Amino acid sequence: MPVFSYLIHPLLYIIPILIAVAFLTLLERKMLGYMQLRKGPNIVGPTGLLQPVADGIKLFIKEPIRPSHSSPTLLIFTPILALLLALTIWTPLPLPYPLTDLNLGLLFLLALSSMAVYSILWSGWASNSKYALMGALRAVAQTISYEVTLGLILLSLIILAGGYTLQFLTITQQDTWLLLSSWPLTMMWYVSTLAETNRAPFDLTEGESELVSGFNVEYAAGPFALFFLAEYANILFMNSLSCLLFFNPGNMNQPDMFPANLMMKVILLTLGFLWIRASYPRFRYDHLMHLLWKQFLPITLALCLWHMSFPISMSGLPPN
Repeated sequence: MPVFSYLIHPLLYIIPILIAVAFLTLLERKMLGYMQLRKGPNIVGPTGLLQPVADGIKLFIKEPIRPSHSSPTLLIFTPILALLLALTIWTPLPLPYPLTDLNLGLLFLLALSSMAVYSILWSGWASNSKYALMGALRAVAQTISYEVTLGLILLSLIILAGGYTLQFLTITQQDTWLLLSSWPLTMMWYVSTLAETNRAPFDLTEGESELVSGFNVEYAAGPFALFFLAEYANILFMNSLSCLLFFNPGNMNQPDMFPANLMMKVILLTLGFLWIRASYPRFRYDHLMHLLWKQFLPITLALCLWHMSFPISMSGLPPN
């Protein structure tokens, strides 16, 4: 029985994430369609509801094309690594109970999100293509840069809340939201998650209209679908983490209401991602780096030093 539970519990996490990713793509296409005065997918199934299933079947039954001079092992391994990291990073999230109870859950999240850089870099290197390698280097520079801001914001929240676990952050917000006491951090966190997940207007790593699709230009069929699933799983994860950090996802003493409360707030933040994509043009790369190093980094560093100078947690007790 314990062996069976070790198999069924991860599946109960993984399968809903993959289903949510599939229908997030449909929601994005429908929302962008109506914002651009068109219908979006509306043929496959009732009102287009089966379009994600048709897309998945089409991608996975296509013949995967491999460049003749590429590294076959890395070419296959990197999409699998990207999806594996995108699914593993959910384990310490309390939804309302975590799959793995970690004392340093936030550090675990930072470590896994940093490892995602390797899947991007290796995919560009394995393709043995100049375009893919330059796109991978550009993507790695962007991802590593914005992780600096995300780490400083998390450090400020740890000082405010007085603990490293995500459950502690959730319990801290039962009386007041961290959004109310640190709204500049919330705004910079949300913009940084857009850049971290390669979403518009920061989608320079995959700007296919100007940049030949970046690091995944040589990928097709199933391996490309794995990258696609990993990217949208990261979008849902970042929005779920934003709710846990800033928007009080619910009362841990009422676990029946917690998932519905969290789900509604994640949907609203995800709709914000889609709205921003439909509204803003793509950044220039030097503007992207200027926003981080000249604006976000000094502000987050100053706020972090401010919280260190006055280390009082939200509960009125000194942090651990």
